[in-house]
Amino acid sequence: MNMPQPTDGHRKLQKLAGRWKGEERIHPSPWDPAGGTAMGFVENRVALSDFAVIQDYRQERNGATSFTGHGVFTFNAIGNLYTMHWWDNMGVAGPHAYQGGFDGDVLTLTCMTPAGPSRAVFDLREPGHYGFRLDISPDGQNWRPFMEGRYQKE
Repeated sequence: MNMPQPTDGHRKLQKLAGRWKGEERIHPSPWDPAGGTAMGFVENRVALSDFAVIQDYRQERNGATSFTGHGVFTFNAIGNLYTMHWWDNMGVAGPHAYQGGFDGDVLTLTCMTPAGPSRAVFDLREPGHYGFRLDISPDGQNWRPFMEGRYQKE
């Protein structure tokens, strides 16, 4: 029996692999009325025989961990669809299943969360760096930034 092999779509996710650190800006929201800045620490590792990328995320504010999350990125070659299943310490049942695709080297994934539509954008155009933006929307059409980060590979 021939074992399945990762496709170019799976390999594209591997651009996320590595240890990353960067400054984040949190925009005012119902969850954080003041907003502010934070440091983000991301570890992405290739797993499952190159079919997935697993992410562990930690955010620090004022020297203390303020948020943690865990994501699993995959690619469905049949449907040409990228997914990220996300769990975090906000106490809302997970996982949240984000779906979407790449436009060039920018991965955009959307999800309906208990708080409403959410959009995660990973900008992988610059080697050794990546940008991240999490947007929220009351209706899935009018988006506003919730959090932005710029990370450098360590």
